[in-house]
Amino acid sequence: MFYTYILKSIKDGKFYTGFTDDLRKRLWQHNSGKTVSTKGRGPFELVYYEACIHEDDARSRELFLKSGMGKRYVRNRIRRFLSLTG
Repeated sequence: MFYTYILKSIKDGKFYTGFTDDLRKRLWQHNSGKTVSTKGRGPFELVYYEACIHEDDARSRELFLKSGMGKRYVRNRIRRFLSLTG
């Protein structure tokens, strides 16, 4: 399986979107500062993910979720979570 995921930085409240074939390992990498794009922004919490059978689908989904329409889609999907965490 391939996963498209969204993390929220507990430190600065910003979101990060990516994809991987090992979600637990990738979250550990982000939280350990081993990922250049998020180094220094951790710790992170996983706020959303989707599973895909094909890598191309997960990559396409990542690109969509990074777009304006994709960000609105996710915001609507996790609205309740966002209101609970501030």
